[in-house]
Amino acid sequence: MKEQIYIIGHRNPDTDAIVAATAYARLKKLLGFKNYIAARAGKLSPQTEYIYKRFKIESPLYIPDLVPKTKFYMNDQFLTVNENVSLWKAAEKMISNNASVLPIVDEDGKYLGILNYNAFALNSFKILNPKRDDIFLSSLRLIEKTLNATPIVEFDPDSYFRCSIMVGDDDCVTFKQLIAEKQSENIVVITGDRDDIIRVCIESKVRAIIVTKDYMIDKEIKTLAKQNGVSILSGHDSTLATAMLIEYSTPVSAMADKTIKPVSASDTVQKIRPLLAQSSTRCLPVVDDNNKCIGIISESDLLHDANIQLILVDHNEIQQAVEGVEHYRIKEIIDHHRINTFTTKTPINFINKTVGSTSTIITNLYRENRVPIPKDMASILLCGILSDTLILQSATTTDVDRDTAEYLSNITELDIQALGNDIIKSGSHIAGRSAEEVIHQDMKEYTEGKFNYTVSQIEVDGTDEILRREKEFLEQLEFEKRSHGAIFSSLLVTDITTLSSVFMIASDSVFESQFKFPKKSNHIYYLKDVMSRKKQLIPLISELLSSIDS
Repeated sequence: MKEQIYIIGHRNPDTDAIVAATAYARLKKLLGFKNYIAARAGKLSPQTEYIYKRFKIESPLYIPDLVPKTKFYMNDQFLTVNENVSLWKAAEKMISNNASVLPIVDEDGKYLGILNYNAFALNSFKILNPKRDDIFLSSLRLIEKTLNATPIVEFDPDSYFRCSIMVGDDDCVTFKQLIAEKQSENIVVITGDRDDIIRVCIESKVRAIIVTKDYMIDKEIKTLAKQNGVSILSGHDSTLATAMLIEYSTPVSAMADKTIKPVSASDTVQKIRPLLAQSSTRCLPVVDDNNKCIGIISESDLLHDANIQLILVDHNEIQQAVEGVEHYRIKEIIDHHRINTFTTKTPINFINKTVGSTSTIITNLYRENRVPIPKDMASILLCGILSDTLILQSATTTDVDRDTAEYLSNITELDIQALGNDIIKSGSHIAGRSAEEVIHQDMKEYTEGKFNYTVSQIEVDGTDEILRREKEFLEQLEFEKRSHGAIFSSLLVTDITTLSSVFMIASDSVFESQFKFPKKSNHIYYLKDVMSRKKQLIPLISELLSSIDS
């Protein structure tokens, strides 16, 4: 398939990650690159959903994981053949296109079976076998097309029937006896310049007569055939060649290998590998949810690189990336967080700047490339900056963020403070939402030496609601701690009205004993003037974990 490049943020993406992916994909398209796609590794938070609805922007493609799947390796440049095409024409199509297999489909493109050389060889053996049964499925239309014959008289050419072949090369009396013994209305007789045989056939009301070597039928015989409902086709080849070729007029669907079952584009590579090994052709058809054939995958396709590459935005740590990221080439990283251990197979563009938001970096990439920022992109980029810097009040905010926000405000004519208040409020509602939903809204997983831990964050306009439900939140954090095998799991609840935070933690007792902030209650601490997870909390945690490790 055509290569696609997904621009994607971290798991449980916040507004900045979603906005950065959307706006950077648009920039790539404006620069003339058509195969860049904005994606997301989690559902939209209430805040992000509010922003995208407000500015009428379609959210990025949802990709729950990047575990290697059939669709990332399959070939969508493939040929099919309609079920009603003759076996001969289907074989011609295979040979002329050097195709080892040919999926057989109905009028709607739905998969019915597959034609491969094994099936074709078996049919050829049947035709060459002198003990063969001369009855096969066909229609006059298929016979006509297979032989390149011309209809002289024709009745009901498109109906399928169980065709019984006779060659009219005996004396007239003997042939009349033979045709009487067959007693079949579906007899097709192949003969040459034998008017006597042709008359016997018409009188016996056979299904059709094929006259070979372009033999001319006189008008009397033609009229007699019409009166008796007998079709006559005029062929170019000899009687022998016609007799050999006619059985290839069977519809290709009759020769379909139906033992080869299709796979889905969403099936994992792990699932289809044994199916490929079992397939006689070492390839499988790929279908969509409606059983429509959309591609072919072979064992050799799995030896090639996947047809997707990645650009990571707003993160650079593998444990925060979408599952399966390690299987693909990463082209670029655009981020504003700390750099953790990270390796790539090839050189990449890595932009990492000490600013408060990835949206700030993306905005300035538009400016560096001298690309005017569309108003809808400018609007959400401004939202991304204001969200990630808590309306330019976070400790991570820089002069670059402030200048960039002013620049976007001028383009969009949006008031910074009013817009900031709207988007912070849209994400601060806790009522009606479970502890799991709130904690997963913006959860990040970190690794420090031999320790791993999670820190979630939510901005609110008051901490009363969460503190009333502290038992529920602490129980959920304990569950997250166990499921991640972490030394602790935590939630930073940032109060935008006091510019401080409450820190809830489910922790190994050794780590929590090192935490010296004022305690509000068991496992809940007050962090005065702390608003930034990235710049204020994570460095403190790193220091505490280092002291425990040593």
